[in-house]
Amino acid sequence: MGFFSFLGRVLFASLFILSAWQMFNEFGEDGGPAAQEYMSKLSVVKHHLATTLAVKMPDIDARHVVAVNMVLKGLGGFLFVFGTPFGAYLLIFYLAVNAPILYDFYNYRRGEIEYLILLNEFLQSVALFGALLIFVGMKNFIPRRQIKKKAAPKAKVG
Repeated sequence: MGFFSFLGRVLFASLFILSAWQMFNEFGEDGGPAAQEYMSKLSVVKHHLATTLAVKMPDIDARHVVAVNMVLKGLGGFLFVFGTPFGAYLLIFYLAVNAPILYDFYNYRRGEIEYLILLNEFLQSVALFGALLIFVGMKNFIPRRQIKKKAAPKAKVG
């Protein structure tokens, strides 16, 4: 059972590790294509928060967001492979923050093709989020190796 658990963690984490590696390879001086996508999405989020909260939002450099996401996915995936809950928490944080921003299906109408694509990717992120919660819950539920108490010798009757 231990081998299959490890194999499952490797396959699951490979999604995040390979994605972080691709972002790293494409990063460049401008942050790569991921930074371009984040710039457009972050501007919408900043505008929405500024109008809703009536405060001026600070400028956020998309390259910094991409760099933080690379670290969260890479380190979280690497730690997750070895079964640490901290790696799962990093991935949970990544998904909780980025899924609503990147997959903004709610900004499109139901009939549009972008709506369906973004909704599908958002639901995949929700499924990954749920799998990570199950992992964390199982890690907390299974007790650590318990020390077995030696049974007291039976008294002889006789």
